[in-house]
This record gives sequence, structure tokens and C-alpha cells, in this order.
Amino acid sequence: MLYIDPSTCVDCGACVSACPVGAIVPGHRLSDEAARFADVNAGHYPGVEQSDTRFPVRTEWRLPMAPIVKPVALRGQAPDELRIAIVGSGPSAMYAADELLKHRQVKVTVYERLREPFGLARFGVAPDHESTRTVTNLFNEVARHPNIQILLNTEIGRDITLEELRSTHHAVLWAGGAPTDRPLQIPGVDLDGVQSATSVVGWYNGHPDFAYAAPVLSTERAVVIGNGNVALDVARIFTADTDRLASTTIDPTALAALRGSQIREVVVVARRGPEHAAFTLPELIGLADGGARVWVDPAELDGVDVAGITDPTIAAKVELLREISQRPRPAEPFIRLAFGQTPVKVLGSEHASGVEFVKTGTEEKSVIEAGLVLTAIGYRGRPVPGLPFDDDKGTVAHVAGRVVNDGEPIPGLYVTGWIKRGPSGFIGTNKTDSGETVANLLADAEAGALPRPGGAPVSV
Repeated sequence: MLYIDPSTCVDCGACVSACPVGAIVPGHRLSDEAARFADVNAGHYPGVEQSDTRFPVRTEWRLPMAPIVKPVALRGQAPDELRIAIVGSGPSAMYAADELLKHRQVKVTVYERLREPFGLARFGVAPDHESTRTVTNLFNEVARHPNIQILLNTEIGRDITLEELRSTHHAVLWAGGAPTDRPLQIPGVDLDGVQSATSVVGWYNGHPDFAYAAPVLSTERAVVIGNGNVALDVARIFTADTDRLASTTIDPTALAALRGSQIREVVVVARRGPEHAAFTLPELIGLADGGARVWVDPAELDGVDVAGITDPTIAAKVELLREISQRPRPAEPFIRLAFGQTPVKVLGSEHASGVEFVKTGTEEKSVIEAGLVLTAIGYRGRPVPGLPFDDDKGTVAHVAGRVVNDGEPIPGLYVTGWIKRGPSGFIGTNKTDSGETVANLLADAEAGALPRPGGAPVSV
């Protein structure tokens, strides 16, 4: 039997897709004809009390059992048909839809601006991270539910207004993400040859917004400012074997351009030291052990005492960086990780020719020559017309997912994902985030606190 730890599962769907005969199905998505199997499965484990909040231990197994969740009816003052509009179809939106559809009377309509659904799960994951992309199997399963429809090429404000959505649904859940980059505010960032790493990710993933964002590949060196996972993704793709990339989902136009790339070195530069690296440990392990050509100058680790680091994850990152620094300098093209350098300005007249740095905390200057400069210092949400915006945080103003104005909830308006909490976490983080918002939305429905729509949803 397959054991799934309910405290760590993010419902990515990998176990479902791995079953060769399709025998693993979440209880709340069983068809009416197969609904009996939930009871049969529960009966297979006598003595185990199922609960939504506790996971009792059966003595002979000494393992917690995840609860079987079957479709349930909303209670209280919830309407016979609860119509919910979700704006966006990325991970936070699809996790929210999955939670909502556990209730029989909920009808969900998803409004997606792009021609394809699932947001960053489709357009933001590196093409060679194929296992991460399997989460779309779950989202496809959610999309097949009879009580959901996904309207593609439908933009709020262009094809339909937020007010129209509010007038035809009991609630609107905004899951539009954080679609803009944090700007790097130094001289020279407006030169040709300078762009965001996000635009490059969109380019090689075939995102329609970035079809014309091809980076300059006729230079021998590229500099990436920032060292989060996106920075490492771009560096890895730039230095990867293009024959291996050909077997991935990379955009064909991008693959053709990369085959002709002249880039020999990608320098990923961080403002702080290696103990503060923004990339995750799994990302670094994948880079170090996954065939990428990566190197760290041993001098970058001078003065970093692993013994003094109390966080085991951070200590493991530093130890792995030290191991990488002891390897021979790899063959070109390769990635070089650099630390403790603050960018001062991008050099060049019309086109970027390099970046001037100062050693962080000092006035010691240095220059890295490069014809391509990518900024990767994070994402930021942008204001949504009709929704209160917290400009300091770059998020929609809310309390636990309920959109608020001057601290007071606006009936029928909710938010989830990066536009709710800021650009943090990974794909699975959205499951918990969306669960909180949906729980409050359904509580409001049962309390009779949602507006009553005046008509049927607008067809677009």
C-alpha cells in the first residue's frame, strides 16, 4: 500500500500519474458511479477513525492515516448553487478550485488571460525540470471536473470587468500572481543587452508575452545579478547541452538560438555572502550533481565558518559550495557563482559592456565585462484596478485571504497566491495558501455573508 504523509503532501499528483492503471483517485474527485469506493476503502482499515483535523494512529502500523475526503454539501445559509469566479489559472488558482470543488453545489469559472492555463507551472518552470512540471497532471485532473470551466484568452478589464464578475458570481477570487520584476535601480539598466531573467524564462518557455525577448547570445560572458532559483535556472539553460534540451519542452525558437550561442561563461553574482544565498538547497544539489558545469572560486568562501552556522540547511549549502570550489574549473560553457558584490552601474554607451561592482560593505571596486546583463532580484505584484493595494508589500490588501479596505472586508472579494502573500515559497506552498482563503470564503458562504449575484455569468 502507498503511504502518503498528510502533513507534507502538497497534492502534486505524482503518485496519481505514477499508477500504471489509474487506480489512485482522490476521494472528492470520484465519479458518482465510483463514489462507493470511498466507503469500501475506509472499510478496509477497521478501527481507524477518519477526521478532518486529526490523523489517528493505528497501533500495528504506527503511521498516521490521511482522511478520506468525499464531496460534501455546504451548510447554513449557503446557496443551492454557489458561483465562484477565479481570476488566473496558476497553481494558487487551481489548488483553490480543487478545494472549492469538494463541495457539490460549487460552480467554478476560471478566467485566464493567456492561451494556455496553469501560469508559472507551465511558463515559469525550467524546461529541463520535467518532474516539477508533473504538477500540471493534477491541474488537468481538476480541469476535467464537471463543475469547472476555464475560459482562456480572457482578460479582466479588456474582455470583462471586475464589476461584471462580481455581479454574476457570489464571490471573486483573485489569483493573478506577481507578474512584474523588482527593478534594479542603478545607472545603465536601460541599455541594450540588459533585461530581466524573468523575460528570458518566458522566452525559452514559449510565453506569448516574451516571444520577442530573445537575449543577446553573441557575447562570451553573461552576468546575472541575483542568485535565487530563477537565476540558476537561466544560467543552467544557457550552459546546457542543447542536444539534451531538445528532448524537453523548450520552445523551438529558443532552442535554435541557444544552439548558436557564443556564451562561454555565466557569472551569477550575489550581493551577500554564500551563507545568505537565495537559491534553495535542492536547486544547488541539482546544479552540482545534475551534470551542469558549475564552479566557485575558493576565495569566495574565505572567512565563512560552517561550524558557526546553526541552520543545518544553510550549513549544507555552504559545505556543498565548498565542495564545488575544490573541483577543477570546468570546461566552457560554465557557470561561476560569485558572492559579496553589490552592483553599482551597468557600463556601456548604447549597449551593455559590463557591470561595475563594489565589494559589499567596502569601497573596493571591480568590473565584470559582459555583453548580456540579466537582473534576477525578485518579483513584485502590481495594482489591480478595483482592489485595494498595499504598495509597500506589493500585494492586494487582505486579512487571511479576505480583501479589505481600511481594514474592513469587502464582501465577495478574496485573494490567493503571490498577489496575496508576496513572491515566496514554491509551487506546493500555494496549496496551504489557497486552503486558507477557500476556508474563509466557504465560511462566509455558510454564514450568508456573500452578495447575491444578479444574473448568469457573462459569456465571453
